[in-house]
Formats: sequence, structure tokens, C-alpha cells
Amino acid sequence: MTTKSELSRTEQPLVSDQSVSADSLSPDELRAAFRNHAAGVALVTADPGDGPVAMTATSVFSVSATPPLFVFSASQLSSATSAIERAESVVVHLLGANQLHLAKLGATPGIDRFADTSLWDRLPTGEPYFPAAPSWIRGTITNLYAAGGSSLVVVHATHSQHPPVDSTDASAEAVHPLVYHNRTWHRLGEHSALA
Repeated sequence: MTTKSELSRTEQPLVSDQSVSADSLSPDELRAAFRNHAAGVALVTADPGDGPVAMTATSVFSVSATPPLFVFSASQLSSATSAIERAESVVVHLLGANQLHLAKLGATPGIDRFADTSLWDRLPTGEPYFPAAPSWIRGTITNLYAAGGSSLVVVHATHSQHPPVDSTDASAEAVHPLVYHNRTWHRLGEHSALA
């Protein structure tokens, strides 16, 4: 069983500047290599106490079921990152194609992402969330790692909402997961299944 002290928050560098070798890929080479790697799209929300923030992320993935942990990276170029780093908790919305407008909302710089109050609400725990997302996971931030121009955020999952696993609402055809590939939004469904 995981104790509270094991999940206490830590902040530390993931990679030191001295450990980066001179023969590293250039930023453009790394972007080109990952451009054809499709990624699921999520919207991350938080409120550290001075107002809600949101950002679109394609770097969300589960790392452990026991304890339930997942991670995402937040670029220091995002206006939401400093607020997320100060927040105790986040809500990660796993978006379907029908929520492309939410993905674009979180990816558009310089706008008030919470201006349309009909799109969002607050959980009983206080975090902002977008009810239109087919699935969301609320969790507490346990670790922050400085990783180059980004922060790697480790989250202990505490609450979720999603379609029941065996229901037709959970199928790829019903949800049409939203993915990002080669600078373009895509919709997955039965038409894209290979096996």
C-alpha cells in the first residue's frame, strides 16, 4: 500500500545540463523524428488559487496501476505551465474527435480559455473541468522534474469519469479518440483498426 509520505511532492531536475552530450540531436531533428508518431490528445486544467488554466497536451501516458500514476510534460513556453507547477491537483481530459474545439482552445495562445462559462464547471474538489470530455482523470501532483525546456509532471490519480469498460460508449467507434499526427488532428474509429 502506498503511504501519504511516498506520494509527497518533490521537485528535482530530471537531466542536468552537464549530462547532455555534444552529439545530441538538434531540436529540429527531434521534432522531425516524432512528427510521424501519433499521440492521443488531452486537455489539462488546474487552478492554483489565482484562476483556472488549461493547456492541450499530447504527452499524457499511464506509468503505473499500483499506485495509479500518470505523467505529462508541460512546455515552459505555455502560459499555463507555471500555474500547473504551483497547483496541488490537475484534471486531465482524454479527448475524442467531438472535442476538437477543446483541443484547439487549449492550444491557442493569448485567449481566455474560460470565457465561455457554458463549456466548463468545477469539480466538488475545486478543479476546473470540461464535462464534454468522454473521460477525465483528476489527480494530485506528486513530482515535478525539470526536463530541458519542459516540466515532467507526475500525477497520482484520485478520481475519474469514463464510460463503463464493457459498454458500447467505451468503443473506439462511439468515442472516436482524437490523435495528433504530423501537425494534423485525426479521428480514430473502426475504419482505422488493422486487426
